[in-house]
Amino acid sequence: MIDAHAHDVLFKSARTHNGWQDKPVPADLLHRAYDLARMGPTSANCSPMRVVFVTSPEAKERLKPALSAGNLDKTMAAPTTAILANDSKFYDELPRLFPHADARSWFTGSAELAAVTAMRNGTLQAAYLIIALRSLGLDCGPMSGFDNAKVDAEFFPDGRFKSNFLCNIGYGDPAKLFPRSPRFEFEDVCKIV
Repeated sequence: MIDAHAHDVLFKSARTHNGWQDKPVPADLLHRAYDLARMGPTSANCSPMRVVFVTSPEAKERLKPALSAGNLDKTMAAPTTAILANDSKFYDELPRLFPHADARSWFTGSAELAAVTAMRNGTLQAAYLIIALRSLGLDCGPMSGFDNAKVDAEFFPDGRFKSNFLCNIGYGDPAKLFPRSPRFEFEDVCKIV
């Protein structure tokens, strides 16, 4: 078991940040976070998540037109914004990633199964990435509130990758945190049968 401090870093004290310190995120930390996140499980090791780490002012300007008004300022101020996307043809990599069976054929015959698998597993991987980033001392601000079609046209023009959500990354400004919202109790949403 990890200790209580680790629980705090990953969950209990971790917050969704909206304000950022003017401090860049070292590329090495992004590499290290991905190296941790990639180890999380996915169906048949399909690993559909694709990430663009938007860090330069020029790339931020490319992202800007797709942002909703409520996410504009905080995203432009964040040192890094990850575009978390899913590879719609993730199954083309399955002969390498899952060599035990002909897993590629499971998805080539069903566009619906491929889309659902990409979304489910890409979202799982993105959550693993958030936990990995937190474990390395970074703060995150995951969000919807953007125009997926504009992001995809700008950053994934060939249409293969589909944006899922954005996540601002950096060193959060605690003074700009909202009060923590309530969470369900176990009894509200869980049962053991």
